[in-house]
Amino acid sequence: MEINIFALLVAALIPILIGFVWYNPKTFGNAWMRESGVTEESLKTGNMPVIFIVSFILSFLLSFFIQFVTIHQTGALGMVGGDLTKALPSYTAFMADYGNAFRTFKHGALHGTMTGILLVLPVIAVNGLFERKSWKYILINAGFWTVCLAIMGGIVCGWR
Repeated sequence: MEINIFALLVAALIPILIGFVWYNPKTFGNAWMRESGVTEESLKTGNMPVIFIVSFILSFLLSFFIQFVTIHQTGALGMVGGDLTKALPSYTAFMADYGNAFRTFKHGALHGTMTGILLVLPVIAVNGLFERKSWKYILINAGFWTVCLAIMGGIVCGWR
């Protein structure tokens, strides 16, 4: 079981690409700006190169994490302590039988969606409630991350 850096890099691009569509004024952009209290003028004040670079780095961390949620074989590797030289022959036999089990885009997307709904939504909702944000704001942002994690999960799980 090795880490596919290329898949992680491609998956890290997903929030940026989906963000262009999701937060576009023709989709949820106007509603998001209204609910978050930002204006077009205030959005122009940010240092966009820094924002995109930091966003990509943080998205890469997400893609690195989501592989452990979507690729179940990493759990088997964890059971042997992560060092294949210390693995018993039963590990090799197990991986020969199940090494590619559930390694599909569809399976990764399922677990990415579950992560969005069961992890990201509650986190964003708790913050939103204490920040006195509307449910529309919460659902726009949680929906964005659920879609992103579904696609990211599909990419890192299905890419071999």
